[in-house]
Amino acid sequence: MVIHVENVVIVGGGVAGLFAAYEIVNSSKTLKVTIVEMGESVVERRCPIERYRICTRCRPCNIMSGIGGAGLFSSGLLNLHPRIGGDLVEFVGSERDAWKLIEYVDRIFVDCGAPENVFKPDEKKVEELDRKAASVGITFIPITQRLIGTENAKNVIMCLERRLKEEGVKFILRTRVVNVEEDSLLLSSGEKLNYDYCILAPGRSGMRWLAEQMNKLGVETRYMPVDIGVRVEVPATIMEPICSVQRDPKFHIYTSTFDDFVRTFCVNHHGYVVMEVYEDHIGVNGHSILAKPSPNTNFAILDRIELTEPLEDTTAYGNAIARQITILGGGKPIVQKLGDLRKGRRSTWSRIKRGSVTPTLNTATPGDISMGLPHRILTSIIEGIEMLDKVIPGIASDSTLIYAPEIKYSAKRVATNEKLETKIKGLFVAGDGAGISRGIIGAAVTGVISARGILEKVGER
Repeated sequence: MVIHVENVVIVGGGVAGLFAAYEIVNSSKTLKVTIVEMGESVVERRCPIERYRICTRCRPCNIMSGIGGAGLFSSGLLNLHPRIGGDLVEFVGSERDAWKLIEYVDRIFVDCGAPENVFKPDEKKVEELDRKAASVGITFIPITQRLIGTENAKNVIMCLERRLKEEGVKFILRTRVVNVEEDSLLLSSGEKLNYDYCILAPGRSGMRWLAEQMNKLGVETRYMPVDIGVRVEVPATIMEPICSVQRDPKFHIYTSTFDDFVRTFCVNHHGYVVMEVYEDHIGVNGHSILAKPSPNTNFAILDRIELTEPLEDTTAYGNAIARQITILGGGKPIVQKLGDLRKGRRSTWSRIKRGSVTPTLNTATPGDISMGLPHRILTSIIEGIEMLDKVIPGIASDSTLIYAPEIKYSAKRVATNEKLETKIKGLFVAGDGAGISRGIIGAAVTGVISARGILEKVGER
């Protein structure tokens, strides 16, 4: 066995890992960084949405892995808020310090090619929208946002990767970490890396692997909630008054029947609904192609599910629902008119064509979503849509299209101190795969926090 000795090893080349590496090499005169990534470089990665072609299988062949991670093929929306995409205040002690970190990582994105312009809500319009939402029991959360765009995200990550290489960061690609020990990593190549410090940042695609490694090392983890729901598609004109106030409006709702927490997520104004392919099920998501807008707008509406006993595994529960819908859809997502859903009948292409919304994902299977989603979840989603209709008239039209399943998993939360160090000295975690962030900005910030934890240990901060 070949054994290498490394200062700092980062497992995962997603946003968390890249920003951790950036922080270390730009702050330390002594530490050398190695990133181990099971996927490819940004230059080598290929996706069906390239050249603005809209994919129907946006994550085949483990496309979530690789430099840039899943964020590389998302809409590239940066939510500049410390309590969206995770609670960053928890790790830095104050909201002021959290904002400083957000501004810091945001500036790095801009320096690497993200657009300078941001979507900043107009105060008067926000006040009016907030009052309208509050009048029907909905909370509107105003956020400053920066939209990179799906087609631009690759260039931004390429820039960051290039800068890291110029600073001497070593990349070990197409290589898996088989086993994590207290002071070493065993690679799929058969090599062993002995490290002084290690940051585990495998992203959501590696969340099960990370939980298994933590369990083996005796590091505590706990299950987090899962968000289960649908993606809604409407004419862009309906969402224009809201998206002109905030590009990706965030609404939080508590439903009447079950008092469930329901939220809107990932609004793609003039965007496209896309299919995601996983190992044993499919899902839906949304993309924004700035250079090729569609006539529709789509967004997710999700019901948050927490489990206690006898089943705590929220990921297993979400997977079970997704697999059931996958079977019902013949291996494809199910699409249904909201009017058909209310009437308790499945949709057909002829019924969909008679509506006012032309689906952007035309490979979905017309069907009956109520056959796949549990009654409680479906009831909460319908109530959420109908409440939103009082704020955004037209959302609850019979022609509105509903796609399922849309599921946002949370990784098991790894127990750490405020510097994101586990009880294993020198072993840190960061990003979505560790259950401490849920989005691009959150992942980047936690990468910086873990890196600064290492810098403090070596006396360089």
